[in-house]
Amino acid sequence: MQKHIRKGMKMANKITNFFREYIFIFSNVLTILGLIVFIIGVTSILEINFLNLSQDVLNWSLYILALGFILLLAGSWYLYSFFNNRKFILEALTTNKRSELIKKHSELKIKTKRMPSKYQQMLKDLEEEFKIK
Repeated sequence: MQKHIRKGMKMANKITNFFREYIFIFSNVLTILGLIVFIIGVTSILEINFLNLSQDVLNWSLYILALGFILLLAGSWYLYSFFNNRKFILEALTTNKRSELIKKHSELKIKTKRMPSKYQQMLKDLEEEFKIK
């Protein structure tokens, strides 16, 4: 039983690492997809059938609108958090003072953990340069 749990955890870590590496692309795709579905939902509710959708699809217009809104919101949130974390990390890593880096070190560790490995490597290099553990 333990082997199956560990194997499942390894797979979950691989999936998480894959999404972490490509978070910018996935958040953009999610935002664009959400916007498209949201627009289809709005036009369906307003009964503007410019895509010549069937009546079966139009009956689901409220659900399509809600799905589009949720996808748009999620994609926008991930995109915002990516840029916010990226800005913080890059500003913190451009410092030449060891004391400034030490002040922000714990927050940097947390934020770089959620970002692609490039940012984790940048932090690791700066830690080696300033001899921080």
